[in-house]
Amino acid sequence: MKKFALTFAAVMVPLDYLALLIAGTLAYFLRFGSFVTEIRPVIFNLSYFDFFKILAVASLAWLLVFALNGLYTLKRRNFSEETLKIFVASSTATLLIVVAFFFNFQLFSSRLIILTGWLLSIIVVILERLLVSKIKKIFYRKGVGLLQVAVIGKSKNAEVIANEFAKHQDWGTKLAGKYLNFSEEVIAILNTKVKAGEIDEIVLADADLTTDEKNKVIDFCLANQLNYRYAASILETNLVNFELSAVAGVPLIGVKQTRLEGWGRIIKRFFDLVGSFFLIIICSPLMIFTALLVLCTSKGPILVKLDRVGYGGKHFKLLKFRSMVKDADKMKEQLIAFNERADGPLFKMTNDPRLTSIGGFIRKWSLDEFAQLFNVFAGNMSLVGPRPHEPQEVAKYQVQHKKLLVLKPGITGFAQVSGRSDLLWADEVRLDIYYVENWSFSFDLQILLKTPRAVFGRRKAV
Repeated sequence: MKKFALTFAAVMVPLDYLALLIAGTLAYFLRFGSFVTEIRPVIFNLSYFDFFKILAVASLAWLLVFALNGLYTLKRRNFSEETLKIFVASSTATLLIVVAFFFNFQLFSSRLIILTGWLLSIIVVILERLLVSKIKKIFYRKGVGLLQVAVIGKSKNAEVIANEFAKHQDWGTKLAGKYLNFSEEVIAILNTKVKAGEIDEIVLADADLTTDEKNKVIDFCLANQLNYRYAASILETNLVNFELSAVAGVPLIGVKQTRLEGWGRIIKRFFDLVGSFFLIIICSPLMIFTALLVLCTSKGPILVKLDRVGYGGKHFKLLKFRSMVKDADKMKEQLIAFNERADGPLFKMTNDPRLTSIGGFIRKWSLDEFAQLFNVFAGNMSLVGPRPHEPQEVAKYQVQHKKLLVLKPGITGFAQVSGRSDLLWADEVRLDIYYVENWSFSFDLQILLKTPRAVFGRRKAV
């Protein structure tokens, strides 16, 4: 498995270099195409041979930026993560090239070629890596290069993780076995598998195992040079963000609620403000269509204002296009006995009688949530964040759940793109808390890229 991964990682460097040369060449010849020169005449003289010499050096620098952005690590990434990294790395490399040429205009002066090269480099490299990914999946289906994983645990999480590894061999993983505990008998079985080269990684998927059991698994992995991953409990995620300081020579560890502090909050708010402004304009035809659907199919207001708990525990009015009959909130108490979410404080009912004739359609495709763009613009919500909960639900929070209130709630979030309404309450909270503790701008972009697939996928929305 490791040789297979290293081989593909090594091959990616010359393939990326070739892709960048192709992108640069296309940008050059597009600039001299008659349809472009008619609009913007060429005012410089640069032969393709001279351009190629510049391109060859610039592409090497481009590869260095790719490497610094982690595009040649052995870590497995999904398509959205890969695309985001390519976009960021290509944009950074282009900016560096622009700065370099700024100090020597005679070396190169075509801004149009640089701009076109930037766009084509992203497209060509993504296509090249998609092709490589398809080739890798062919090998995976034939059983070549698979990461062989043993899962340990008896929780629901362990069952789900084991099933995913078993079903998705094209991810590059193979279930090497599932074990309920880490007993001496299991250790003997795993030792045999290690000697036969049938295990590369152990996943401890039960957060409720004792510390002693977890330590035994870690020791076993260290002794046998195996990868190790584990499912953290909510309490174990509390120490993700910390900072060291000292008072009177005594070292202190300060635990932060989230990475989103200082400039992070400023950047996120600026992105929300600009993003929501443009999305309101772009999505206005769809919102007008939704408003007409609501207006023509039932009596009542087009928009409803729902009481929700946001940042710092403050209440705000969440906007939605109405998908339920008038005074639906008052009917909730009468339906509480039919709640299908016994695992937490959320309310869910598959055939909710409060839905209007068109309400099911509106909610299935999340049309009702587009109105929340105005909440984002106003500053009550964010484009990405934890799910906004009702006051009655927040009142049932356990202490660790209140960490969800350190960020503004979002229209979409890590939990929504990871399962939407299919998730158990504990899993939803764990994912949202992970987002709160590990926020980054790139994390937000990944979630936004995954949102359309989550909305238009087969999962249900409630």
